[in-house]
Amino acid sequence: MAKKVFLVWISILFVSNIFAQKPQRVAYIDMEYILENVPDYQEASSQLQTKVQKWQEKIAKEQRELEVLKTDLSNEKALLTKDLIEEREEDIAIKTEELKKTQNKYFGTEGDLFKLRKQLVKPVQDQIYNAIQDIAKKRKYDFVLDKSSDLIMLYTNDKYDISDLVLKSITRNEKQKQVVEKRNKKQAAIKAKQEQAKQPNPELQKKLEERAAKKKELQDKIEAQKAERAKKREEQKKAIEAARKKKLEEREAAKKKIAEKRAAEQKAREEKQLEEQKQQEK
Repeated sequence: MAKKVFLVWISILFVSNIFAQKPQRVAYIDMEYILENVPDYQEASSQLQTKVQKWQEKIAKEQRELEVLKTDLSNEKALLTKDLIEEREEDIAIKTEELKKTQNKYFGTEGDLFKLRKQLVKPVQDQIYNAIQDIAKKRKYDFVLDKSSDLIMLYTNDKYDISDLVLKSITRNEKQKQVVEKRNKKQAAIKAKQEQAKQPNPELQKKLEERAAKKKELQDKIEAQKAERAKKREEQKKAIEAARKKKLEEREAAKKKIAEKRAAEQKAREEKQLEEQKQQEK
């Protein structure tokens, strides 16, 4: 609240000082209104939103994969050996770190979102500022204020609003720029075709081949690691199964031994009883 009151008083003093000096000319713009009506800005915002959505989908996918690993470990932990549990936990830790890196890569302080926003929005801002400077020089304005900024304007007269003039200047300059770009692009395409017809580009071809080789090498390495990990897990599973089978066999053997012992004891008792009967008969 104190900050807002301070800004109000600063604005009053600033504007009062400006209009106290009659030779000075003042105009203002509404930056939000201008941006809403600049096609390049809308296109840049759309591109940015598309990128953000793709990044969010990728992060969501990695999060789901991580949850699957955690759920699988929780469900199968009782059946796994200590080594296999540690391997699973290591996989989860690696996946968690990868997720953090992905989030920071896209949405960190110096991430792709920051860089892309700067890359897409800055040219539009430059257009607006150049247009404002051009109009201010031609109409001899001493100050051009921004209505949508933190500077509080307690009253504005529409006749001092040059927002539409800025938009017209941007549109006119953009059309001229498009004509020049189209001509340059056409000339560049003709020149490129001519150069291509003269001779191939061995350096470019070499770079493409090296890139493809590195990509294949990396893919082969990843596949080899996956295969080795799968093999190790299979061996662990076989070891678990063999141990379980051995325990079952030992248990069955013990049962059989007990049964045989009981049968022998029963036979001994029967023989003893038979011998006693014979002694009694005598």
